[in-house]
Amino acid sequence: SLFLLCKNSSRLKAVFFFFCRGSLRNQSLHGPSPVTTFGPKACMLQNPHAVMHIQDPASQRLTWNKPPKSVLVIKKIRDASLLEPFKELCMFLTEVKNLIVYVEKKVLEDPAISGDENFGAITKKFCTFREDLDDISNRVDFIICLGGDGTLLYASSLFQESVPPVMAFHLGSLGFLTPFKFDTYQSQVTQIIEGNAAIVLRSRLRVRVLKENWEKKARVDEKGIILTNGDNESSRKAMQYQVLNEVVVDRGPSSYLSNVDLFLDGHLITTVQGDGVIVSTPTGSTAYAVAAGASMIHPNVPAIMITPICPHSLSFRPIVVPAGVELKIMLSRDARNTAWVSFDGRKRQEICHGDSITITTSCFPVPSICFRDPVNDWFESLAQCLHWNVRKKQNYLSSEDEEF
Repeated sequence: SLFLLCKNSSRLKAVFFFFCRGSLRNQSLHGPSPVTTFGPKACMLQNPHAVMHIQDPASQRLTWNKPPKSVLVIKKIRDASLLEPFKELCMFLTEVKNLIVYVEKKVLEDPAISGDENFGAITKKFCTFREDLDDISNRVDFIICLGGDGTLLYASSLFQESVPPVMAFHLGSLGFLTPFKFDTYQSQVTQIIEGNAAIVLRSRLRVRVLKENWEKKARVDEKGIILTNGDNESSRKAMQYQVLNEVVVDRGPSSYLSNVDLFLDGHLITTVQGDGVIVSTPTGSTAYAVAAGASMIHPNVPAIMITPICPHSLSFRPIVVPAGVELKIMLSRDARNTAWVSFDGRKRQEICHGDSITITTSCFPVPSICFRDPVNDWFESLAQCLHWNVRKKQNYLSSEDEEF
């Protein structure tokens, strides 16, 4: 790279000093340095040639401190087509690879699984857990997802801090985040267990929702204007989420425009008037954001994208800000209605006056195992899933055509 070729030059030293010197914000221009240990035993292979914490995507490799002993298998619920792949994979992991298999309890409650006597002997060896009740963060060495992109999003939501490496098989409808095909799963899983696989670190958003008054609903005056919920500190309730795709703030069931204030590092930058706003990661840029007119960002780019949803202004275009900034979204004082927020399409809740949503880049990314490497996999997904830049090719000019 250019930095490697010129690292001894005085000009580069000055540039390096400019980017790395301390600031009053105590935030990095490239966002928080991500944790590079994933689960109890996995970590990213260190690259001694990395400059300024920016690593060549093609050099991101996974290695194991110790051989993996446990695996979490996530299966899409209520999908009959996944029953046989799920059973086949679990038998392979348990009987052939001698791994401890973790499965969500509600998956095994499926009558098609619980009623299978031949598979029942295998399920007795499984370790089960329940979402939001059991903590498995330090018990799982890596994750295998069977389904579509939603299974990877769900796997991310189960881990609020360090996430084990994720291997996602394309058994859903789109498959933008699931690069592996199930046909050759045995050799592919074996290769991952042996280590040294390519990975892409998919950054997440750390979201903190502060409810000003959890129990009491917003008061409305005689003109229908929503009033604040009060300033009672003891009534506040904070919730925190790790979001892989996007945070969506919208107008909910109301017929009025959404009217929310957007702050960046404590400064009001704009008021969003429209159907809402999407705050997304680079991974989420190819989901809801791109459908709302945003650009597509490679997962290795340290950034946060802000995309308005049907804004009531022709000049309100999507913007990209550094990953290190802190965004805050609050209902505008003169808003006619409340707003609603969701995180990767889940945990939907109402936002009233006085409530706030604080968003920044998380230190805990999702290490997604690549089929080839981060660059090739991403462009392959753009071509295969989104049909990016697909058109009929222009005919070439023959010598006879050129004469005219």
